Amino acid sequence: MRSQIYAKIFRRRERWEQNLLVLWFGNFMAGIAFSLIMPFMSLYIDTLGHFSQLQLNFWSGLTFSSTFLITAIVSPLWGRLADSKGRKLMLLRASLGMAFVIGAMGLVTSVFQLVALRLLQGVFSGYISNANALIATSVPREKSGKALGTLTTGNVSGTLLGPLLGGFIADLAGYRVTFFITGAILLLVFFLSLIFVHEEFTPVATVDQPQTKEIFKNLKYPHVVIGMFITTMIIQASNNSISPILSLYVRQLMHGSSKVALVSGIVASIPGIATLVAAPRFGALGDRIGTQKILMYGLAFAVLVYIPQAFVQNVWQLAGLRFLVGISDAALLPQVQTLLAKYSPHQAAGRIFSYNQSFQAMGNVFGPLIGSGISGIFGYSGVFFSTSLLIILNFVWVRHSTAEINGKN
Repeated sequence: MRSQIYAKIFRRRERWEQNLLVLWFGNFMAGIAFSLIMPFMSLYIDTLGHFSQLQLNFWSGLTFSSTFLITAIVSPLWGRLADSKGRKLMLLRASLGMAFVIGAMGLVTSVFQLVALRLLQGVFSGYISNANALIATSVPREKSGKALGTLTTGNVSGTLLGPLLGGFIADLAGYRVTFFITGAILLLVFFLSLIFVHEEFTPVATVDQPQTKEIFKNLKYPHVVIGMFITTMIIQASNNSISPILSLYVRQLMHGSSKVALVSGIVASIPGIATLVAAPRFGALGDRIGTQKILMYGLAFAVLVYIPQAFVQNVWQLAGLRFLVGISDAALLPQVQTLLAKYSPHQAAGRIFSYNQSFQAMGNVFGPLIGSGISGIFGYSGVFFSTSLLIILNFVWVRHSTAEINGKN
């Protein structure tokens, strides 16, 4: 028995399996880096000036959204470069650039400086999307669902631990130290990607690359691919409408306790526990019964768990419902990425995934603005109702856009 376990762990792996292991760890570290600062960003902003509740909601939403506005604009440019120069180069660009930008956020003295750095952070986006593209173009297609689901757990598990570490560090050493640690983690990701990620890629001259119109014209199921772009945007808008108000909502439920940063980190990380366990299983199940079916079941379940969050009376009820949100998350973006991998040509994967990242970024722009706007008018509970409405619209859209592949895995 022991020898079988040893043989399974240390067996000779194919190149794509080696990359999957390294990129899983890279996504894990990137997930930690991104999520370390998220639970207390609103609280950090509150230390940079004297704001009313409405002003704090506004600046929180703008700070969350600003990075993704730039990401939406530059992602197609980086995607075209990835298709001509390789995805590994994009991994190095993203990790190194963000290491310095996020580290600098710990030095700001005003909310305007913080927003400016968040805008600059958007220029260096793309680590996770290029990791997805690299794996999608190297893994056997019949294993793409499980491989991309597994890759997603790296980011998710990092996101799970990040808020816990961030809340603990912020509670122990202050908010600014957390930004410096985040920058150091991303610098480590840069070196891991530089040394251990291998890509078999033949550079393609820019003039020889097919034009965007030609790529979409030659897609077998263009409605599916375009439909997944819109779906990604709505999923991200739904998920991130909660982001700018989560720590403020926790503070309200805890009646101003001194442990808000730590508890906010716990609540923010809880969905990752469920997603970490469920994502690979949903990916493998989707390979068998149809990825689009898993996606629709996940959207339906999400509606059922978002609405009750508007009525919670204490932070532990919120935490329990956020765990269920994690289960629905496991059936959403990983399935979208799998559908894109299955129905996109490999030679254009960089651009397809970069376009998807643009839509994902736009969802990240709209979501926090919706959340901060709705909370400013209707209170924090109103955000959960508006999010549920977005998910219902997404369910209808997915059913329409995937109609032509019903019955196909």
